[in-house]
Amino acid sequence: MGIGDKIKNAAEDAKGTAKEAAGRATGNERLEAEGKVDQSKADLKQAGEKAKDAFKD
Repeated sequence: MGIGDKIKNAAEDAKGTAKEAAGRATGNERLEAEGKVDQSKADLKQAGEKAKDAFKD
């Protein structure tokens, strides 16, 4: 996994965490759900990159 991919995934995860927290704080269920989706996307991308790295070695 390249350092750029790690940074992008971490940023997407952080954005999702912030959205989820903001949604929870304001009672906005849609924003909270969007945050969870963003976090899930970042996790899936990270898992895919790790799988690619495992097959490279």
